[in-house]
Amino acid sequence: MTMVGPENADQARLLRLLRDDGPRSRVELADVLGLPRARFTAEADRLTAQGLVETAGPAASRGGRRSSLLRVGRQVRFGAVRVGGGRLEVALTDGELTLLARHGEPVDVRLGPEAVVGRAVELLGKLRAEAGLARLTGVGVALPAPVAVRDGAPVSPPALPGWHQFPVRDTIAAELGCPVQVDNDANVMALGERHAGTGRPFEDFLYVKLGDAVGCGLVLGGALYRGAASGAGDIGHLQLTEDGPLCTCGNTGCVEAYCGDAALVREAVTAARGGRSTALADRLAAAGALTVTDVAAAATAGDPAAQTLVRDAARRLGQVLVGLVSFVNPAIVIIGGAAPGIGPVLLAEIRGVVYRRSTPLATGSMPIVLSDLDDRAGLVGAARLVSDQVFAAR
Repeated sequence: MTMVGPENADQARLLRLLRDDGPRSRVELADVLGLPRARFTAEADRLTAQGLVETAGPAASRGGRRSSLLRVGRQVRFGAVRVGGGRLEVALTDGELTLLARHGEPVDVRLGPEAVVGRAVELLGKLRAEAGLARLTGVGVALPAPVAVRDGAPVSPPALPGWHQFPVRDTIAAELGCPVQVDNDANVMALGERHAGTGRPFEDFLYVKLGDAVGCGLVLGGALYRGAASGAGDIGHLQLTEDGPLCTCGNTGCVEAYCGDAALVREAVTAARGGRSTALADRLAAAGALTVTDVAAAATAGDPAAQTLVRDAARRLGQVLVGLVSFVNPAIVIIGGAAPGIGPVLLAEIRGVVYRRSTPLATGSMPIVLSDLDDRAGLVGAARLVSDQVFAAR
């Protein structure tokens, strides 16, 4: 079945309503869309003929003739890809962006984009075959990198050496024969929060993404804000100090050089070798190297040195957030991507800095919370990213 997509704005709004709110009755949908019954029926029938919409049984009676429920068609299936934190994650979702199947495996991004993108295509093909689908409706991709969204390619990405301007979108689209959208992971995860997380009730929020690359997704007026050249929210390379540690981007004292996973590991190794942490020294001796998971485990177990370095990173992140919160005035700040276990320590320190140093107007009723979607934010967000394109009027 060929998926063509909505032909006009009314069809696009109908599809997005069903994606975001699940099955609704025809009567309700016509009311929400403000369409006369005959016009609504005609538009719904056209979408049904394409397989984009289907009937899902009778609706609850409101008196008179019973209306039927509509939902996104069962042939609508989105693929999602996320690269980051040394892992490649792929997933399949339905038209409401519920995860149906997923697969994750370790990946070395230094192998280059051909190898990593090729593997993602292979895994998506496998998920598609297992679901018995002829093709996917679309694929969304999240990368830990600045992305020129119009070109579907990363731009000078410090965390993805050798990936500059590789045509990620066009490569996947050519292999799988469906629409593909690519964006940086902070933006994609913000979309995931908007669709299915803590951000759902809020029109204006910041999503701060920690991990190997640090970034920020801005949702303003209910929509993702990318800026003139898709560069909005790239906070990882704001300079905090001139004489700070060297960053992967070549500058010194960047947010990422203080708050990224590699920075936490670097400080942990220094603490272990300097005799400030027995727990970290023992782990380093046993494994030969430390990971951010080791740092999190030590901090969670109460190791003072590990807790101090997590707090130091959180305090610097809090200083950046003071500026962002005063400038954007979000309803909520959501933090995701932190290594398991260190969220509460991070959060306490960040809240302390932001609430102490921000204006009462900006933070009067603004919560700062940890994401409750965990690693699902990127996959749900990737599906949301491409569904926004597929469910747009041609």
